[in-house]
Amino acid sequence: MTRFSIIIPVYNEALNIKKLISEIYQTLGEPKEYEIIIVDDWSQDSTVKIVKSFQNEFFVNLIKHKKNLGQSNSILSGIKNSKNKIIVTIDGDGQNNPNDIPVLLEKYILLKDFSLIGGIRKNRKDNLIKIISSKIANLIRSKILNDNCKDTGCSLKIFDKNVFLKLPFFDGMHRFLPALFKGFGYRTYFMDVDHRPRLLGYSKYGTFDRLFRGIRDLIRVMVIINKYKND
Repeated sequence: MTRFSIIIPVYNEALNIKKLISEIYQTLGEPKEYEIIIVDDWSQDSTVKIVKSFQNEFFVNLIKHKKNLGQSNSILSGIKNSKNKIIVTIDGDGQNNPNDIPVLLEKYILLKDFSLIGGIRKNRKDNLIKIISSKIANLIRSKILNDNCKDTGCSLKIFDKNVFLKLPFFDGMHRFLPALFKGFGYRTYFMDVDHRPRLLGYSKYGTFDRLFRGIRDLIRVMVIINKYKND
């Protein structure tokens, strides 16, 4: 029996979160072997109210941040409160397809020596500027960090909880998990997953904001990995 925890960080996703949870149920059935943890990062809309309205129906756990801490901290909060060793992360905006979870999970179980299985978004449904900027950033990052990942920004990942908790934590690390896992000596694997258009709500990341954060964090990851290898 494989037990796992699904971590869903959300910020102002009142229009999407119930549909996503419903889709997870349709794909995986009732959570007998898994748990769903929604981490609300101080949403300013009705996200928390909506989650509470279906919390008992769908058996989800809700964690609420008292201030906006970012996606990496939201994932960390979920993991620290999770019961299981296997962690699944998925975005709360509905662009990741829950139908891919059992496919990645099957691969994770099959490849016993691999600590992270990451999704690669096939035929991305974002706007052209976002797609181009993301491809450039992925190319530069992959070249410098040699993480063998074409799409580190895909939130749909399955990984070992204990390995994650061993890594040096910093805000923004969720974008660099493939490089960090590989840099610390753990094996990773990537496979194509579905990507859907955002139907409701809006993206929380600006192109230039993401660029400058990405450069800062890329340097930080280089330092972390080099320090680990030289110690």
